[in-house]
Amino acid sequence: MATVLVVPAIVGTVALPAYAMMPSGTEFGASGDFSLSRAQAQDVSVGALANGASIVSDGYAVTTKASLEEARLAAEQAERSQWASNLASRGNGAYALYTVRAEGDDYPWWDQLPDDYGGGLSPLRYYYRECVDFVAWRLNRDAGATSAPWKWDWSNLASGSAYAWADAWANKGWPTSSTPVVGAVAWFPYNHVAYVQSINADGSVNIEEYNQNSDHSYHRRTIPASGALYLYPPV
Repeated sequence: MATVLVVPAIVGTVALPAYAMMPSGTEFGASGDFSLSRAQAQDVSVGALANGASIVSDGYAVTTKASLEEARLAAEQAERSQWASNLASRGNGAYALYTVRAEGDDYPWWDQLPDDYGGGLSPLRYYYRECVDFVAWRLNRDAGATSAPWKWDWSNLASGSAYAWADAWANKGWPTSSTPVVGAVAWFPYNHVAYVQSINADGSVNIEEYNQNSDHSYHRRTIPASGALYLYPPV
């Protein structure tokens, strides 16, 4: 009895093609003929505001080495401009009070008030920012003395008047010459001294100096070898 009932059921389930009927009794059509309207599918509407939505992209900024250097140069230029403005507003000579340290200037008292404006003597016992004080500093530096005790100062070098330096060299037996050497003192008879920084291939001389224009500031210039007497470094 079980076999008679089960076997036809299996055959009816597996062997016969499956089909479905619409409620009205008609069969489903092919999938290509499927109709949204007949199936009563829901329509989807997209609003105009959704279509106009903006697209936002995250961004970032990177500070490069070049931009940092550009900012540094701009700050230096602004400082120079401010200094020039101070100079222009205070008349001739007053710029000695307002200065910035120039490239190549290792004179340690570059920012001190000169004698013209109430300043005093440097540790080398010359007035701050005079040509003689700068050259005395360079002679000490070259001798390895960059702080006290100093090797050379007013007491054992030369007077505070640059005009007297050539005589002081002669009196002490220190050599002088019309031939420049690096590290020598370039002496000018118009009461000025400078430091010989280097000598060019054509024989011209590069000098460094303070107060050449009575401005108590650092300068560099090139002169012909015949333009000065050279006081060799004292020994």
